[in-house]
Amino acid sequence: MKLRLAGFALACLSVLVPLAAQPVPDKPLMVEDVFKNVQVLKGISVTEFMDTMGFFSASLGFNCTNCHTNDSLGNWAKYADDIPAKRTARRMIQMVNALNKESFAGTRAVTCYTCHRGGGHPKVIPSLLEQYSTPPPEDPNEVEIHAQTKGPTADQILDKYIQAVGGVERLAGFTSFTAKGTYGGYDTDFLKVPFDVFGNAPAQRATVAHTPIGNNTTVFDGRSGWIAAPDKPAPLLTLPAGPDLDGLKLDAQLAFPGGIRQALSQWRAGFPVTSIGDRDVQVIQGATASGTRVKLFFDSDSGLLLRVVRYANSVVGINPTQVDYSDYRDVAGIKLPFHYTVTWTDGQSNIDLTDVQPNAAIDAARFARPAPAPPPPVGAQH
Repeated sequence: MKLRLAGFALACLSVLVPLAAQPVPDKPLMVEDVFKNVQVLKGISVTEFMDTMGFFSASLGFNCTNCHTNDSLGNWAKYADDIPAKRTARRMIQMVNALNKESFAGTRAVTCYTCHRGGGHPKVIPSLLEQYSTPPPEDPNEVEIHAQTKGPTADQILDKYIQAVGGVERLAGFTSFTAKGTYGGYDTDFLKVPFDVFGNAPAQRATVAHTPIGNNTTVFDGRSGWIAAPDKPAPLLTLPAGPDLDGLKLDAQLAFPGGIRQALSQWRAGFPVTSIGDRDVQVIQGATASGTRVKLFFDSDSGLLLRVVRYANSVVGINPTQVDYSDYRDVAGIKLPFHYTVTWTDGQSNIDLTDVQPNAAIDAARFARPAPAPPPPVGAQH
């Protein structure tokens, strides 16, 4: 089975510590708890460390073997080989940190992506082809407020969305759901596998992807969140307070459209109209409890939510996570998306729902801390 582009790669700076005999604490694991030989990324959680690996991947266009060796794909011990690429990565992190400290008063103005832009080597010669060719389409995720533009307020855009998906009265009666479908991503080699979702308003959600090497379970109980999966660096990860936990909470809240206003604070409108594919979209922005910035993109005509992008701060830069919604269908008078694609810097997954049961009775145990994932079958780790 293929490794994830970077997320399963424990890249550049560490080697996995065997965890089979270790107890699983009900607290966020720090990088030092799971990895050894970490030299410049100490003091962060395992989830932030993995996000950092994704940031490197996005910045350099690298995968696991670019920072390690081909042998590492079948042998965890090979990730410890101190090859030149890892030594270079350490020096680059230190260089960027020093540059931001000395030249930008500690503000993260420069990152790996600033110079690399998806390439292994920074470009130093201007490209005449780029200069005189038609500019590529604007990335809608990069639209920003440069000058206040006339247009609907955040409240007006949210009102249109609530009306488009069913209206206040119907949404108030939508309090739980179960759903079945398929999931495919880097962790399944894009093979479609069975997928289950359970939700309780206002903010409980559990998902289970039944992958070939074991169940990948994600739970948010309204306050705490966990991931139990055989392809993670630990059999159970408790998410720390911050962007990753806020992301789970936001996913849970947005599953119940009637609570969208309460999902975020510090709402802002006034973004220029941009487009996703052939659809013009209106953009508004909010913030999570930890201050993570979130953009929401609504179809200008239908009012439906097409995309959510959250921008999580990490030790090396800001990591975007994008969720695209489509294939809205009627479920008991409420329009819900039956397809969504989740894209982040170290992976992408596609989810297609086939059956949604509104206001279903759900056992409270579904939202409890999951059991640690058992190790994958011998020979299936990679």
